[in-house]
Formats: sequence, structure tokens, C-alpha cells
Amino acid sequence: MGGFILRFIVAEGSSRTPVHPLNLPLDDGRRLQASAGCVFPSPSRLAFVSMSLRIYNTLSRDLQPFAPLEPGHVRMYVCGMTIYDLCHIGHARMMMAFDVVQRWLKASGMRVTYVRNITDIDDKIIKRALERGITIRALTDEMTAAMHQDIGALHIEPPTLEPRATDYVPQMLGLISTLEHKGLAYRSPNGDVNYAVRKFPGYGKLSGKSLDELHAGERVAVLDGKDDPLDFVLWKAAKPTEPADAIWPSDFGPGRPGWHIECSAMSCQTLGESFDIHGGGADLQFPHHENEIAQSEGASGKPLARFWVHNGFVRVDNEKMSKSLGNFFTIRDVLQQYDAETLRFFIVRAHYRSALNYSDAHLDDARGALKRLYTALDAVPPADVQIDWAQPQAARFKAAMDEDFGTPEAVAVLFELATEINKTRSAALSGLLKALGGTLGLLQGDPKAYLQAGATLDDAAITALIDQRAAAKLAKNFAEADRIRQDLLAQGVVLKDGPTGTTWEVAA
Repeated sequence: MGGFILRFIVAEGSSRTPVHPLNLPLDDGRRLQASAGCVFPSPSRLAFVSMSLRIYNTLSRDLQPFAPLEPGHVRMYVCGMTIYDLCHIGHARMMMAFDVVQRWLKASGMRVTYVRNITDIDDKIIKRALERGITIRALTDEMTAAMHQDIGALHIEPPTLEPRATDYVPQMLGLISTLEHKGLAYRSPNGDVNYAVRKFPGYGKLSGKSLDELHAGERVAVLDGKDDPLDFVLWKAAKPTEPADAIWPSDFGPGRPGWHIECSAMSCQTLGESFDIHGGGADLQFPHHENEIAQSEGASGKPLARFWVHNGFVRVDNEKMSKSLGNFFTIRDVLQQYDAETLRFFIVRAHYRSALNYSDAHLDDARGALKRLYTALDAVPPADVQIDWAQPQAARFKAAMDEDFGTPEAVAVLFELATEINKTRSAALSGLLKALGGTLGLLQGDPKAYLQAGATLDDAAITALIDQRAAAKLAKNFAEADRIRQDLLAQGVVLKDGPTGTTWEVAA
């Protein structure tokens, strides 16, 4: 069956349940040839639903059928923000990618425990707090609140758990002690505790390179006292210049945890030693995630995560968007020019693993495309429907999402539906459009409010001009009617004449 897992569900309230094409064995050895649209008799009211989700696994470098370790329950850990500044669009892309993942898992009937951490102790955090003359906690509390506000505007759902690194220092110290006892960690003369990379046989399996091919990553400082340049810091000895709130007591001496050990401790504590999905940006594949594997699996002897999932970069002028390059746009910057749903749609309609090219032109295009969908919903008020996944458009949507969360193809189905709605005026299809959009966090707003948002004139003034235009047309003063239309257009208001009267929206 090519990796497909099948389960029965009861089709409540229906005497006819469509099924997907199957070749089903019967008890007496015969086979039932079932095609799309065939039905089982009403007494059974049973239908097959294909649980066919495939996810690209960075660890295996291919698409693999997905089923959680615990049936019906997905445990997912995603590396979150190092919280010293406002979130930029690259961060939004990462959090949006895994928001869509968890939404689709839930839409597929799974219970999801989604953990996305906050790194609230780090060199950059210490530096920024000292620059501003405030405590580390004051800085990280401020930036965490700003992050929640920004991503909330984008309808990114909160994770199930959001652990802060500083709340898990005892667990980190316990993990470091385990690694030392197993001969995988050693103390340096400068007081640091380092991980001995060459003593972990599987190092390099995520990046796909041998130890000799690998090099120290951007955040792996090559310090005196290391046995190997690739060895990384588990515990950083305190320095005289560091503030007191950046120092913890330990059996290794006063200091603070290294970056990588944080996620190993938090993921293990919240999800167990082995879980289903570990996610993050592509830049974390090496060294961060490689080092997480070395730490966690070195300590437990168990696979950390079955699936490693990485989203692509946001690019500006063919360069990765990043704070270090100074070519980043904060979420707040963008939301001053574009509404939040347009930004969400811009990100979602690109596949999560692809590079996302950021520009005003691409956002303008996204806004125009989203307006097409809302125009269909505005023209035909949606019925309140439950998604029937056997319905042709819904089935294509599901097939797209089940193939590594294929949002470009899924969004294409939404536009197919919009076209059909405009032709058929079907409230059921309009309801399906809204419901499918909802699985991606889209199309849940009031259509008219979306189409009219950002108008420079208030509704009363526009309505008065529409009435004047109607009176001019009634008096056959078409020149005046055209003048009013053009004046409104010049102010960004587009009039639309229909059988029920004239409506308006903001020009794209």
C-alpha cells in the first residue's frame, strides 16, 4: 500500500459514505472493487479514511510515511526564539511553518503536544541587557511579550508548552553530569565543560557529513582547552565581566549553560527521551540540532526524534534574512504596511521547505490574491459546513497537505473553489472554502471588513457618494455617475455594481 495506513471511522448521520479507490479483501477470498463514489450499505455506516501523511525527514533525506509513536498523539518540539529583540519575518516564517504543521495534524484527528521553547540566556541577551542597563529577566520578559503580540496578530496559535531555558538549569546540569559519567563530556582548564564529539559514533548523521568534513558552526566558539575544534560547550564558566543574573552555581563551578544543552534538557523533560517531530529553521540543522542529537542520544541511548523537519530561509535580494546581516524586517515593520492576514497568506502559500523571497511586490500580489478569495466569500455567504474529505476539492486539498504539508497545492484548491463559487453561487462551496482555509488559519474574518479595510474615507461618506451616483444614474446623468466612480477610485475605493445594488472595496 505504499506506506498508507488505513483506519475505520463511523460516518455518523449518513446512510451513504463515499470511499477512496480501494481493492478490499472479503472474508471468503473474493475482492471488492471500490472506486471513488461507491458506497457501503447503510447498516455498516463505515468508511475507510486514508491516513497518508508523508513528511520530509532531514535525517533520512527523503519523504517518509508518518505515524506517531503513541497512536493518535503527536509530540513535537520546535526550537523557538533567542529572545533579545523583536521578531523578524524569518522568525515568523519558522513559527508559521510549524503552526501549519500542528494545525494539519489536529485537522487529521491527532492530539498534538507542541513544545516551542524560549532561549532566555545567551551571549547576545547578556550583551543587550547590559547595553540597556536592565536585568536579563526584564529584557526577556519584554521581548517575550512583544513576540506573543506579534505572532498573535498573525494568528499563530500558542504552543501547548513554552518552556524558558532558565527554568530548566537543574535538568541541564543533570544531563551534563550523565554525559560526563559516560565519558562524553570533559572539564577544560578554563572551567568550561565540553562535549567530546569524536566519542559519539553517530555525530554528523543529521548534516550528512563526516567529522572531517564538518567545521565549527557560527555559534560554536573554538576556545583553548578543547580536545577538538568541533567540541562544543555544555557549561560555560562564569567570567568576571558577566552580571550576577547570568551565573548559576553548579558542581562544575559557577557559570551558565551552553546553547545546545538547553533544548536537549527541555525537550526530554517535556516530551520524553524519544518523540515524533523535532523542528526548526534550516540554519539550525548544523550545529545546533546535530549537537542536540549527540547530547540527548549520548545520554539516553535512544533516538531523540523520529522526524527532523526544517523550514527554508527568507531571502532578501538573494541573501538570507538575518539580524547579523542587517537585512531583516521585523513583523511590526511589515504590519505597518500590510494587514496581518496578507502577511500570513504570503508565508503560507509558499512550501515551508522552499526559500521565501521577501519583497513589497510579493506582498502586494499576496494581498490581491487573498482579496479574490474573500470576494467569493463576500458574494456568496458561506454555509456552516463540516468538511467532507471525500468531496473532490476537499480530497485534493487533503492530498496536497498529506504530501509534506503542500500548502501551494492546497491554496490552489482554494482558488478552484472560489472560481466555482462565482459560477454556481453555492453557499455549500463557500462554506467549504472557509472551512478549508481555516485549517491553514486563513479566511476566518468578515469578508466585507477585509475587503473594505484601509479605506481613506469612512463608510458613511462612501455610502452617501454611492447614493448620489445612483440618483445620477436614475436621472440619466451618466457623466456625473462616472465622475463619482472615478473620484472614489482615485481615493482607493472600487465600486462594484451587482443585482442587489452597489458595493465597494478598497483597491488592491
